[in-house]
Amino acid sequence: MEEKIDLKSMNKEELTAYMLSIGEQKFRASQLYEWIHVRQARSFAEMTNLSKALREKLSAQAYLTCVEMADVQISAIDGTRKYLFALEDGNMVESVLMKYKFGNSVCISSQVGCRMGCKFCASTLDGLERNLTPAEMLDQIYAITLETGERVSHVVIMGSGEPMDNYDNVVKFLGLLTDENGLHISQRDVTVSTCGIVPKIKELAKLRLQINLAISLHAPTDEKRKALMPIANSYTIKELLDAVKEYFAITGRRITFEYSLVRGKNDSAEEAKELIALLKGFPCHVNLIPVNPVEECGMRETSRDGVVSFMQTLEKSGIHATIRREMGRDIDGACGQLRRRHMKADS
Repeated sequence: MEEKIDLKSMNKEELTAYMLSIGEQKFRASQLYEWIHVRQARSFAEMTNLSKALREKLSAQAYLTCVEMADVQISAIDGTRKYLFALEDGNMVESVLMKYKFGNSVCISSQVGCRMGCKFCASTLDGLERNLTPAEMLDQIYAITLETGERVSHVVIMGSGEPMDNYDNVVKFLGLLTDENGLHISQRDVTVSTCGIVPKIKELAKLRLQINLAISLHAPTDEKRKALMPIANSYTIKELLDAVKEYFAITGRRITFEYSLVRGKNDSAEEAKELIALLKGFPCHVNLIPVNPVEECGMRETSRDGVVSFMQTLEKSGIHATIRREMGRDIDGACGQLRRRHMKADS
């Protein structure tokens, strides 16, 4: 039996070629694309301007990826919604909806689990299960739109997984997400966060996209970074910064450096000075993140005063820094926590 085709992962050109290959007229591809990506239909039965015969043909040969909501936690503090979505193979991923004055921002996952092994992250505790398809990434956004009835204006790929470890699918997803015939989210309103897979950052730069790149730095020296992030054993900070500067030179997009403050590990005044020496003169933004306490990781967050002091040290030296606004602090805030809780409950 032939494997069914994943229509939601196809761009318009691929969808057009597919429709022609099954004997349909070209305009049917435009109708189908609109149903999938504008109206966000979740079944062929909803596609009322397609003939019954065509809908039956599509049902026999293809499928629409649809994630199912397994759980949602809603913050009583700020209305942040954390979703747990079930995939068709029984795996689960998390997404977060954050409401800001500028619009609704969704943080999505790019993999089931993660193999990067960062010491303060719950996503990586059980390793990598598999990559998500472009459709599975998209449908996290579509399912949230359907549940809330509100448009998503900003997307961050900063949930579970390492986007550059699923490079081809992430690039395909970015194309679908920003396509003017679909959801049409501006590239400038999309952020991709990576722990620093250097060759893929250089590859991404060559695409000349106008997306925002966020680098998980988390330490000012190779030695300290290795203690927190195994990726630092593969690429030095110098190699990472060279790739990032290349990205900036090609795209003109300012880089954000994510810096999770962990008590006693990377949050001293000395480490702030080392970070200044590293980034001085480079047009960037440092996003300071009080680390989410994850029981299994044994990491403690820096005190509020310590976070503010670290930020002020950077600011005084001309490095633009902000403290990430903590959203959904009263729910399972750290990436992977909600999924792990469900996995434990089911085992």
